[in-house]
Amino acid sequence: MACALCVTALACGPYSFNPSGRSSLKSIAVPLFENQTREYGIRELLTEGVINGFVQDGSVTVVNEKRAEAVLRGSVLAYVRQPYTYAADESVQEYRVVITIQARLEDAVRRQVIWEETSLVQWGNFNAVGETEDEGKTRAVEKLAEDIVNRTVRSW
Repeated sequence: MACALCVTALACGPYSFNPSGRSSLKSIAVPLFENQTREYGIRELLTEGVINGFVQDGSVTVVNEKRAEAVLRGSVLAYVRQPYTYAADESVQEYRVVITIQARLEDAVRRQVIWEETSLVQWGNFNAVGETEDEGKTRAVEKLAEDIVNRTVRSW
């Protein structure tokens, strides 16, 4: 009986929401994303958005690569601005910014990939009158940052 309890306890192991199976991830580095598009400034905006997402979440501390337990690397693959809604006169009322990225979280100690997304897509809308494309871009980046933070600290 005691042996069966030991085997069961060893098989179950600790439960964690962390995608790596470890609950001890305390620090992360987020180097500047690469940009494979022609959209100027998108890599800086996305990197800053992801860092802000981790800071606001508070589950991990953002540090430089030398001190980090994990490193998030990414690249902007595509950036598209497209008409989204039209008025009765067929003029554009609303545009949609669509950003596609790839991202990979690496364990800096074990040199292993914890998770990887090859095509993560999010969007942000903005009104043709009264708003700018930057506002749509910022909304898309906020959604991407939320997806990345959730994938890193709250994997289901």
